[in-house]
Amino acid sequence: MRTLNIEHPTPNVEAGNQKSPSAKYDLEDRLLEYAATIVRLVERLPKTRAGNHVGGQLLRSGTSPLFNHGEAQAAESQNDFVHKLRICLKELRESQRALRLILRVPLVTEPGETQAAHRETDELIRIFVASIRTAEKNKVREEGGEYRVGGPSIEH
Repeated sequence: MRTLNIEHPTPNVEAGNQKSPSAKYDLEDRLLEYAATIVRLVERLPKTRAGNHVGGQLLRSGTSPLFNHGEAQAAESQNDFVHKLRICLKELRESQRALRLILRVPLVTEPGETQAAHRETDELIRIFVASIRTAEKNKVREEGGEYRVGGPSIEH
């Protein structure tokens, strides 16, 4: 009988910045900062019908990856782990669309922070796509099978 490792840490992610191009960031910390950025951005949206609607949607989808990432780390199985990562990816894609809508309308007078949040969303999507691919390959290896591309698309 195989013992399941119920802790599923996600790897540190390298992300460059002006101060230190090779600084390492823990994904949980990065998701925490992302969620905080989303909260601050939503608080600055206009208190109009559109601002409230889009803001509420973005607030839910933009903070969800932080919480679901914690769920993934405590997953009960490899399948559960991949499922939770897919939820994070789904929520990030929803956030990306909300941010595009905010910029298109526009619902903000100064788009800088919204554009930066959009770029970070894109980077996080890429990270989760890669993490899901890796987790699926590892799952197949543990099961002793061959890795075949299949299931729902996780393309960026």
